[in-house]
Amino acid sequence: MLRHLKRWWLLYLLLLFILYLVIGAAAPFARYRKLSEETIRNADKLAADIMGGHDACVDRVMLLESNGSALDERLRLFSMAEERIILSTFDMREGNASDDIAALLLHKAEEGVKISVLIDGFNGSFRLPGKNFFYALSSHPNIEIRLYNPINLLTPWTSQGRMHDKYIIVDDLAYILGGRNTFDYFLGDYETGERGMDREALVYNTAQGTENRESSLWQVLDYFETVWDGGYCEVFGKKDGLYDRADVQAERQRLFMRYEALLAEKPELFGEHDYAADTYAANSVTLLSGDIGIYGKEPAVLCQLKELMCRAENRVLIHTPYVVGNSYLYEVLREVKQEVPDAVLLLNSVENGDNFCASSDYIRNKPDVVATGITLYEYDGGESSHGKSIVIDDTISIIGSYNFDLRSTYVDTELMLVIESREFTAELTEHMEKLEEKSRLVVSSDEYLTPDGLVVEEIPFFKKIAMLVFGFLAQGFRYLL
Repeated sequence: MLRHLKRWWLLYLLLLFILYLVIGAAAPFARYRKLSEETIRNADKLAADIMGGHDACVDRVMLLESNGSALDERLRLFSMAEERIILSTFDMREGNASDDIAALLLHKAEEGVKISVLIDGFNGSFRLPGKNFFYALSSHPNIEIRLYNPINLLTPWTSQGRMHDKYIIVDDLAYILGGRNTFDYFLGDYETGERGMDREALVYNTAQGTENRESSLWQVLDYFETVWDGGYCEVFGKKDGLYDRADVQAERQRLFMRYEALLAEKPELFGEHDYAADTYAANSVTLLSGDIGIYGKEPAVLCQLKELMCRAENRVLIHTPYVVGNSYLYEVLREVKQEVPDAVLLLNSVENGDNFCASSDYIRNKPDVVATGITLYEYDGGESSHGKSIVIDDTISIIGSYNFDLRSTYVDTELMLVIESREFTAELTEHMEKLEEKSRLVVSSDEYLTPDGLVVEEIPFFKKIAMLVFGFLAQGFRYLL
């Protein structure tokens, strides 16, 4: 009898702890923060300045549309580093692309280059500990890895604040910013079971090596340093003796050999490179960002994007992987459509998407998206589209990490880069329109116009049931989706 009671008490305690974790994690974000007058004024002022038109600036820009080019340009930039490399990513996993990146980072660290790696703490808390791959990097004296807001089960109310930014910076030479995480699904052309599409911008600073600080690179660097030293990050993998541990030494040696193999396989990525020759001129490049804290945020990035889109003269084209909205987000889409009749929103169809939670919510709340009046397409091209981009007229491109969902709007840190360049925008528009050709036009909540020859994959029966059930159950905490 006593044994039986003890088991029940253990079960009760376990249930109480689970409730503590769930309520503690969700409750701080249940109420959406409203925009302050200052945030609205700043967004209006910023948009007016960006859309006012500029002469040529010191930055030149390149679109990284393919996963192969995204990895190659990372390796090329790393190979050119002389003083400092910064890598900030939401998620980094072991694999071929990460091996290539780590091999370059270790080689440059051996040359004396200082390397800072910033990884979101939710993913990092699960993927980094116990892995010699990460210890081979973190234990090097010239490399420091920090985790943004690592998981702490004793304080679950801190657990939802995520760093969703993705960028690299090399010296004052150039940076890459967009939506790609750091593993094979997003980087490189290696054989992998699944692959996602994304896009980024490479920005080259023609004023490198001078006292000129007009490049947007300095905006991104200032943002990085604010997060790096903002009190939310913890150093990872600097234990005494870790560098000399036999298994870590063996992993480091494997990566050194990987570097030698890369040098032989892709010699074109090493040595000097003239970025001025394969980039477009830009009139201005501006970084959009919001609060870097770990608790609920004002929808500042969405407010900035709205102010820019509503100033369009002819056209707005929005690409986002998925939409999870509330009244404010739907109001933004409605207002954009009212101000700009040719306003288009393209997202993954439920059949094509790779985010079970967001797709489940879309099934239930699709009528609200349709009701905004914006021209809506669902992409069915096969590989899931992870890109977050906006084109405004013929001159403005916006690329970054912000999804049109509630996490990006109110919870996570997010960055979007606004590029004023007619040539860059023309190339981005072409790529976005190609995706539109493999998309269904949404006529109503349950009616489509499907292009000839487009095959829409069927959702397995049990998966569809699971999505319907989850979409219903998630309504109470969809602010975390």
